[in-house]
Amino acid sequence: MTKLALTTLTTALLLSGCSMTPTYEKPSVPVSELYLNQNTAGVTTAPANSNSWWTQFNDPQLNQLVIRAQNQNVSLQIVSQRIQAAQAYHKVISSMKVPTIALTAGYYDLRISENDPLLGDAVSGVQLPAQFGGGEVKVADRDPDAFTVGLSASWEMDLFGRVDSLSKASSIRLEQARIMKTAMNTLITADVVNNYLQYRGAVERINIAKRNISEQQETLKLVQSLERNGYGSSMDVANAKSALAATQATLPMLDTAKSVHMGRLAILLGENIGETEKHFSPERLPQMNALIPTGLPSDLLKRRPDIAMAEREMAAKNEEVGAAIAAKYPKIFLTGSPALLSSDFNDLFKSSSEAWMLGAGISWNLYDGGRSQALVEMQEAGFKQSALSYQQTVNSAFNEVETTLTAYGNSQKYHALIQQASEQAQIASNKADSLYRSGMINHLNVLDTQRQKNAIEDAEVVARLNTATQVVLLHKALGGDWSVAAAGQTDESSKPM
Repeated sequence: MTKLALTTLTTALLLSGCSMTPTYEKPSVPVSELYLNQNTAGVTTAPANSNSWWTQFNDPQLNQLVIRAQNQNVSLQIVSQRIQAAQAYHKVISSMKVPTIALTAGYYDLRISENDPLLGDAVSGVQLPAQFGGGEVKVADRDPDAFTVGLSASWEMDLFGRVDSLSKASSIRLEQARIMKTAMNTLITADVVNNYLQYRGAVERINIAKRNISEQQETLKLVQSLERNGYGSSMDVANAKSALAATQATLPMLDTAKSVHMGRLAILLGENIGETEKHFSPERLPQMNALIPTGLPSDLLKRRPDIAMAEREMAAKNEEVGAAIAAKYPKIFLTGSPALLSSDFNDLFKSSSEAWMLGAGISWNLYDGGRSQALVEMQEAGFKQSALSYQQTVNSAFNEVETTLTAYGNSQKYHALIQQASEQAQIASNKADSLYRSGMINHLNVLDTQRQKNAIEDAEVVARLNTATQVVLLHKALGGDWSVAAAGQTDESSKPM
């Protein structure tokens, strides 16, 4: 029996490792040497570096917000728990590759019925023939009891790699969970930076509106004074009041925008608005002046989490195809139960109490109505779907970069032109105010130039905000690991900002 067991085990070890999984290679995607819009102002072909790129806004408050968000955000904590679950699942699947061994111990006491059709005569007594001396003999004890200590072991020999394929698939799922955390970290950080910029933009626009309201109130006083002294008209007063009211009307909307973005920041930080707001101090809308390194198009395939996720999905599906194919072939099981068994506890650990059981079995579905083949075809279809999804993800990623490069370039052109318009509008407003005070033009001209100056001044802030937003979107499109831990930053949220 021992030789047979060794022969069976040796055969299993020799046959194990045979895999039915199709050969998998990472997909090769042809890409151009440079982006089509690589000549966009403000970018460079230097290798992309995502480590703490937002620090180039030179805003300490923003830097601290990002650190706090990455340490406190609830969605990131949820993804971290998913990684833990994926690790546990991988351990569960991998454990199927090794024998399951259990320790057993116990005591049993049994009474056999004398009327039992099988054992009743054995325990009630058997009458011996006269030639054997006659009399009654009990073949078995009616009340047997025993103590037992032993091990039970079972093992499925993975001859065709089914368990190994499932284990590899679960390992890939763990990789995907980690990639998902990188992707979620990017989304959260981008939202923090963008909402901070939008908040600062709303605050600056509110300050501009308040300054314009103060100027218009002074103008209204002047017009009313001139009207009282017979040098103006009621129409001039009405126009001045109308312009003032129109500017005042922008304040509630801007205040709403400020509150909305503060609220979003609080959610991203996983805290209440009061806690978030107390860390803020008056600052202007930050602006980045550094060049943005885009790297080469081929780098995008390695940097984008969504592309990495799609590629790993293909790899996982390929392993699941292999597991489905292997499931069509025989499964061989080995079981063993060495034990100690004795009716007397004092004799339990003696060599004479040794007992064991060794078994081997095979399971093979010879006919299942085509179910096994259908499962293989289902997994193969899933693999083809994942390949198409990968292609679509890659195309979308490159398109996003190209589109964002165009938008970033145009936002800079728009900002430059708005700055020129703002400078000229300020000159025109000062000139109109001087001419009006000298009586050379009427108040309508003053209101018109003042209105243009106010509108362009507000538009200049919007232009700066749009450029800063495009910076965030471009870095997001280029991908990379945005973790502050990877960049060596620490959480100093307890320090005042």
